[in-house]
Amino acid sequence: MDKLQQYFIKIRNLLDMTIFRVIFFLIIGIILFGAMFSKVKPEKLNIKLFSIAHQTIRSPGTVEDKQSTEEKRKEARDQVQDVYTLKKEYTQNRVDLITSIFQAAAEVNDDVNKDLKKDTASSQEKVATAVPSVAERISKLKGKLTTTVTKDLSDQVFTALVQASNSELSIAKDLTVTAINHVMSQKISADDVENAKKRVEEELKYSTLNDPLKQAAIELGRYAIIQNEFYDPQATEELRRQAAEAVEPVKILQGQVIVEEGELINREIYQQLKLVGLLNTEKSYKPFIGLVVLILIIVSAIYYYFYQMKAIPEKRQTYLLLYGMIFIFSILLMKIISLLQIFNFSGIGYLFPAAMAGILIKIMIDERLAILTSIILAICGSILFNEGVTGTLNFSEGIYILFSSLAGILFLSKQNRRLKILQAGLFVTLINLLALIAVMFLPNSQFSAVEYGYYFITALVSGIGSAVLAIGLLPFFEASFGILSTMRLIELSNPNHPLLRKILMEAPGTYHHSVMVANLAEAACEAIGANGLLARVGSYYHDIGKTKRPNFFIENQMHQDNPHDRLPPDKSASIIIAHVTDGVSILKKYHMPKEIIDIAEQHHGTTLLKFFYHKALQLDPETNEEDYRYPGPKAQTKESAVIGIADSVEAAVRSMPKPTPEGIELLIRKIVDERLQDGQLNECDITIKELETVTHTLGETLKGIFHSRIEYPEITKKVKQV
Repeated sequence: MDKLQQYFIKIRNLLDMTIFRVIFFLIIGIILFGAMFSKVKPEKLNIKLFSIAHQTIRSPGTVEDKQSTEEKRKEARDQVQDVYTLKKEYTQNRVDLITSIFQAAAEVNDDVNKDLKKDTASSQEKVATAVPSVAERISKLKGKLTTTVTKDLSDQVFTALVQASNSELSIAKDLTVTAINHVMSQKISADDVENAKKRVEEELKYSTLNDPLKQAAIELGRYAIIQNEFYDPQATEELRRQAAEAVEPVKILQGQVIVEEGELINREIYQQLKLVGLLNTEKSYKPFIGLVVLILIIVSAIYYYFYQMKAIPEKRQTYLLLYGMIFIFSILLMKIISLLQIFNFSGIGYLFPAAMAGILIKIMIDERLAILTSIILAICGSILFNEGVTGTLNFSEGIYILFSSLAGILFLSKQNRRLKILQAGLFVTLINLLALIAVMFLPNSQFSAVEYGYYFITALVSGIGSAVLAIGLLPFFEASFGILSTMRLIELSNPNHPLLRKILMEAPGTYHHSVMVANLAEAACEAIGANGLLARVGSYYHDIGKTKRPNFFIENQMHQDNPHDRLPPDKSASIIIAHVTDGVSILKKYHMPKEIIDIAEQHHGTTLLKFFYHKALQLDPETNEEDYRYPGPKAQTKESAVIGIADSVEAAVRSMPKPTPEGIELLIRKIVDERLQDGQLNECDITIKELETVTHTLGETLKGIFHSRIEYPEITKKVKQV
């Protein structure tokens, strides 16, 4: 395992260089392209017209059948009948014409009457006046009318009109106009003109007019009736256009069965196969371009996430390499399961342990990255599990993977113990079942009881499999990458850990001191947003080096002489300082996480052993101060800085004879100020404001520990003497 870890460290170091990061993301892109290539590659079939289909063929995409669409639109246009428009103005024109003829006849009568009166008045001697003949009156009437009218009407009409009185003309006019209006209010086509004339004739035939005038009215009525319904090309074309537009485009839908196995491939089916590109011999690059664009989006999203990640470069590159391995493993596992589709196992994709990657990334890296990965895997799964229809997206599978993965992530949002992972697997199984019910019932699909049982078994295998794989892979990734996950920290905090038992058994005072420091450091780190659990666990192990010489540390000197009283100060200092290097050696021997080792190495920084330094100055004023300082390095993280302060504060407060709240607060501020002035906090990113929060939190915690207690009076018993 050490060799493997060293190998991963070398790769991680390479990722510090831009060129290797580009190569790393390029490898991820190539793996994605290789996994999904066959699922988007246009399928070409060697099929001949009027042959028998050897397999069921589905459409790889949604395509419009333009020829069928055009045929349906032509059919719709042909079904639209010609539009004929009623010309209402024609009725009024014919009525006006007939009215004008009657008025002209009345005017002729009026003129004759005027002439007669004039002649009678001027020549009273005459007994009789010459009356104009019928022919003269007919000639006068025709002079008032157009040539067309006079040619179209017979002389009998004019004779009857000029012989009728004005009152008879008025009645005849009203009857004729009424009949014309009534008949021409309805549509009269070219073929129906004669029938309309007969209807007018029938209406006038039974009038009370005298026979000559009645015949004249009938002839005028028949003459007035003409065609009033005419073909409207614009309206007809508009209706045909609307009918054509109302026809929905004929589409071959994605996944639609074009031909069943064993079915004859007729011309229509052959045309559809050609239309969807399954018979096209020309190469199409559009699916590959689409896949490349999709992969670029995925890789860019991952790159951007790590680019803006707030972490030291070393940790960021470790996370990147770890993420790459989990992601690639998930894609390859997905690809292997997708290959089982060749056995025609419907819904085989539901076996994929979708929650595995989300759980691992949530535990070892970050929850937001786990959610992003869930979305990416759902997209990839919808392509890889498209059930043999190239280029399609299986949205049911994508939704299933997304819900399954998110369920595992959300369940582990607070507790990450290994038992919780197994419980998360059961929770994911429940969500898998609900997601399956949703995607199966929404399209109103019909399944048998056996099929329902099969799908539910796949959901169970997926949920439990996710948990089992996560539990199995977690130790491998933690050991190989030196990842200190929350789960690993919880395990290290177990009192039964060999090193903690070693401290308890060999240096009980140090163990108690470490527990006190852990309480202080955890509270202070959580107050400033640092990793409180890391601070607690790091505090447990920060003084492990004291187990090598426990009696040389005052907290372990119970009812014993202090061995430093018999040693020179330089020797005592070297023993005290050695507990840091000894602790680092022990922790490395037990393969403890790097973060724990760093805390043990940095919690004293390069501080000065004041007691032994001042003791040495009394013996030799030329004593070198550097010989009495810890080797460092100084605190590099907030957790190391807080643990160092808490370590000093706990020891100092314990030495106070009567600790008071005010005294504790002053002591804490003094220790923090000394660390600042000594430059011990210069190499970590803790701020002055955060130090103020740490000071306040340590003070409140210590006040709760060292609160004043009631002094109980000693009770003495008097012995009754008998």
